[in-house]
Amino acid sequence: MASLNFPDIQGFVLSSYATKMPCANYFLLKITDVKNCRAWLLQVLPDITTGTDRKNDFSLNIAFTSPALKQLGITDKELTTFSPAFQEGMITATRQQILGDTGNSDPKNWAWGNEQYSVDILLLLFAIDETMLQKRVDILKNTFVAASGIDLLQILAAGRQPDSKEHFGFLDGVGQPTIEGTGQKERQKNRTGHATELKAGEFVLGYENEMQKVDPLPATGTMPEFGRNGTYLVFRQMEQHVYDFWNYVKTTANSINTQSSIKDQEKLAAKMVGRWPSGAPISEYPDSDPAPGSTNEENNFSYATADPSGFGCPIGAHIRRTNPRDSLFDDPDMSTLTVRRHRIIRRGRSYGDRTQDVYTDDGKSRGLHFICINSNIERQFEFIQQSWVNNLGFSTLDHETDPLVGQRNDNSVYSLQGCPARTRIHNLPNFVTIKGGAYFFMPGMAALKELTREPGTV
Repeated sequence: MASLNFPDIQGFVLSSYATKMPCANYFLLKITDVKNCRAWLLQVLPDITTGTDRKNDFSLNIAFTSPALKQLGITDKELTTFSPAFQEGMITATRQQILGDTGNSDPKNWAWGNEQYSVDILLLLFAIDETMLQKRVDILKNTFVAASGIDLLQILAAGRQPDSKEHFGFLDGVGQPTIEGTGQKERQKNRTGHATELKAGEFVLGYENEMQKVDPLPATGTMPEFGRNGTYLVFRQMEQHVYDFWNYVKTTANSINTQSSIKDQEKLAAKMVGRWPSGAPISEYPDSDPAPGSTNEENNFSYATADPSGFGCPIGAHIRRTNPRDSLFDDPDMSTLTVRRHRIIRRGRSYGDRTQDVYTDDGKSRGLHFICINSNIERQFEFIQQSWVNNLGFSTLDHETDPLVGQRNDNSVYSLQGCPARTRIHNLPNFVTIKGGAYFFMPGMAALKELTREPGTV
């Protein structure tokens, strides 16, 4: 059992703060003067939430891009000890190919995170209500002005809907893994009926991972274990086209059955997601949502025995691609073992107002600030994106990608397995467009303090 150094781990690694702090702002910052930036870091350091803090009003956490660390004194040689993906950033040609960032999602079209609007620092602020959030925003803005070493590029508003559903209308955040040594497993199991506990090293650097190894730690000349208790944070702003999604579902359901009802449309949408709007797994409840208008966080299910052919939850459904559980190979145990080595913990929140009518385009921007933590970007987040989400040959499928967030091709299709034959729907549009993103490193508190020091000083 891992013995975690909670005081040295930033709180966001261990908690999304969603229950007690539903309001959030994400600050995108640019370093303009390194010396003054260090002074600013030293000023905000006492407010950074750690794994031992139990704040009731607000929480604050911080992460840095590779160029930011370089400006703050990490040398080129020292940067080579960090993840290659983190060093390169999210917008290189290689990363675009891996992540599927083409067409409207090409980084050249992003609102932030590309060459034109590069980001150095991500500051994550969470609060119990809008009043407290605004109070802390005002305080932070004053620190930026006083420091004169930080430019505020944007503030991205975020929050959790009261019913915890994302903009397409489905319960979000179900089925998250827990971290060994945090005591979260039993709490989640009591809520969902099941919890997957993974080795701490999958999410926090310096601990054993699921391969019984400890990943090499990012190091500096003055701090050989600079990376200990840190993690890598992936941030992608995903604009959701709710109008396009539900009108496609409606049109497609009518093409399958001209007498289709609202329930038929909802079922088709659930077949694409893998869960009903309530969150109930469609593999367990193939005919209808067991908790319409409510929530169902049931997570005690698998595919290999109960739904091997995808008659309940289609093989290419969003949740089955992003977490195949025991169905990746013919051997369920080998599948489970393999999948455990490619999990992430999502910390994302929605942005924008919920649409009043999913079939009408109100012209407003809304979506998901997708954030996840992982100790190995390539083995975890990028693997899921390339080998599962955008893989045209995933499992037994042919020329298909994730129906919800996958990269589209000339004739994007999606298969609904059935007996005696499958049903295949065609010409899926892009239901999600990437509007910004970056790879960040979220250091432990000791490393964060190290960044406030001038190189060569003690």
